[in-house]
Amino acid sequence: MMRDFMVVGLSHRTAPVEIRERLAVAPERLQQELREIAATIGVDEALLISTCNRVELYATSDDPIETARTARQTLAQRLPDSAAEAVLYQERGIDVIRHAFRVASSLDSLVVGEPQILGQVKEAFDAAKGAGTVGTLLGRCFTQAFATAKRVRNETGIAEGTVSVSSIACELAKKIFGNLEGRRTLLLGAGEMGESAARTLRQTGTNLHVINRSEDRARALAESCGGRAVPYERLVVELAEADVVVASTASPKFILTPELMKGVVRTRRHRPLFIIDIAVPRDVDPRVGNMDNVFVYDVDDLQQVAEENLAVRAREAAHAERIIEEEVEAFLAWRRSLELAPTIVALRKRFGQVADEELRRALLRLEGISDSDRAVLEAMSRSLVNKLLHQPMMQLKAGAGDPDGALLIDAVRRLFAIAEDALESEMPSTQSSPEANLTHLTPATTGTTGESK
Repeated sequence: MMRDFMVVGLSHRTAPVEIRERLAVAPERLQQELREIAATIGVDEALLISTCNRVELYATSDDPIETARTARQTLAQRLPDSAAEAVLYQERGIDVIRHAFRVASSLDSLVVGEPQILGQVKEAFDAAKGAGTVGTLLGRCFTQAFATAKRVRNETGIAEGTVSVSSIACELAKKIFGNLEGRRTLLLGAGEMGESAARTLRQTGTNLHVINRSEDRARALAESCGGRAVPYERLVVELAEADVVVASTASPKFILTPELMKGVVRTRRHRPLFIIDIAVPRDVDPRVGNMDNVFVYDVDDLQQVAEENLAVRAREAAHAERIIEEEVEAFLAWRRSLELAPTIVALRKRFGQVADEELRRALLRLEGISDSDRAVLEAMSRSLVNKLLHQPMMQLKAGAGDPDGALLIDAVRRLFAIAEDALESEMPSTQSSPEANLTHLTPATTGTTGESK
């Protein structure tokens, strides 16, 4: 049985942020986490995507249904008992390919068209390579997903307008105040999301202050965006003076807690404070939103603003979906060629074995045959095999690119009783493409043909 794909995960479509953050994995932990999960579910190929809006485990397996069941159990251990069944989804086969292409192309994002997801998927791919869990199938799948995302971005207008979680957050802040010019905005965190938010905030005319545990990173970001870096020790003072706080750190626990905010609220003397938390896991304890004149929005609260922007890009999204289907079919054609290579090798071996056995029997009956006559008979045997297989192999290669190519391959395997174990022994090397393996598997009209191991 050929290996197939499976994915298990959750996203903003199935789970609120308080559930998603239970599965979130910090970038520096991604490789180790992936190794542990791959060992637990018993797969060689696996890739783990963890962003603010999704956590997904991709894998290939000889038994994708059983692998998906084990993967669900593994992920469910980190979720409340009542939540796992409702929020975890799974797919296998062609649906996994389509899903991966849509994710990389930002068609499944909270903000359709946002550019960050492609970089995040590439980081997940690099982590999987570092963990040693990327092989032929996942490697090809995600390499083509990146190419698909590039096509979508180049051939559609899906990225026009407000296209990132951080820019949606800034848009929400503008809706709250009408105008951010002259307002004091505190950016908590200087990572990728913080940098994206800072670039957007710079265009609003806000008085931007940047705070981060690494003062050097805060200073570099502030200088690039015309803001001011402040020491982390001034966090309470900055909270007391800010109008808007955008929180986007990579902290695994709450930074803004009710205990911290009590003094801030007293100092502000009833002035409203708007906090937009775009981090997952969240930076802000949800109880902070219950405090007087403190208004907290998390990434799920940005959904409404995102949907307003989605309506503008719906037509471009439809074009993008057509590109996705074209790329899925291209991947399937490649996959069929991958299945074809060992079939051709095994078929040629089967014919060669029959010819060799019949030649051996014939030579036993021809006493005193000369070496030159023996060579003629051996050459004739090889030539006969090549000529008999030439046309069928041409048809197999041509049919591999068709949607029904898999049926043709299966028919050949059934007709000539080619067993699965024979196919596995003839699988192409993971270091070369199926196309390269097929190039030298076409029988010549004379001579012998090499075999790919």
